[in-house]
Amino acid sequence: MNPTAGWENFYVIVGSSAGALIGLQFVVITLIAALPVTDRTAEASSAFATPNVIHFCAALLLAAVLTAPWRGIGAAATLWGVEGVCGVVYAAITARRMRTQSAYHPVLEDWLFHACLPLAAYTILVASAIAARLHARAALFATAAAALLLLFIGIHNAWDSITYHVFTVKRKRAEFGSGPGEYAGKTPRDSSGAT
Repeated sequence: MNPTAGWENFYVIVGSSAGALIGLQFVVITLIAALPVTDRTAEASSAFATPNVIHFCAALLLAAVLTAPWRGIGAAATLWGVEGVCGVVYAAITARRMRTQSAYHPVLEDWLFHACLPLAAYTILVASAIAARLHARAALFATAAAALLLLFIGIHNAWDSITYHVFTVKRKRAEFGSGPGEYAGKTPRDSSGAT
C-alpha cells in the first residue's frame, strides 16, 4: 500500500498554488522592470527575489514527488530528503547574500522570513526523510508542514518585495528625480531609516 495515499488533494492544492505563484512572480518582475538596475539592486535581487521562486519551486517539487504512485515511502523520502539538503545549503547561501548585499539593510523580519524560516522548513524535510521509514505517518505530516511553510514564506516575501518596490523605491525615485541617471547612485532607505 502507498503510504502517501490520501495526501493527493493536499498536494494538488499546494502544488497548484506554488505553480500559480511562480507565474505571478514573473508578472511582478515584468511590472517593476522599468526601475533602474544597478549592481547593488542585482545583489539584492539574488538575496530577496530569487529565493521566493526557489521556495515556490520547492513546494511544487514536493507536491510532484508526493503525488507520484510510489510503492513505498523510501524513494519519495530520499527525494524530499535531497531536496531538504539542497534547501539547507541554499538557505545558507541566501543568508550570506543578505549579509553582503548593500542595496538594502535587512531588518529582523527579513532575517526571519528570508533566512531562518526557510532553513527551518528545509531542515524539517531532512529530518522527516530520515524518520520516514520508521514513522511514515509523522514524517508525512512534517513534510506537509514544511511544504506549507515554504508556500507561506514565499507569499510573505513576495508581498514584502512588492510593497517595498511600490511604496519605498518608487517614492524615493520620485524624490531623487525620475531619470535613471539621477537615481542610479542613490540608495532607498528601508523603514528603519538605514541606507
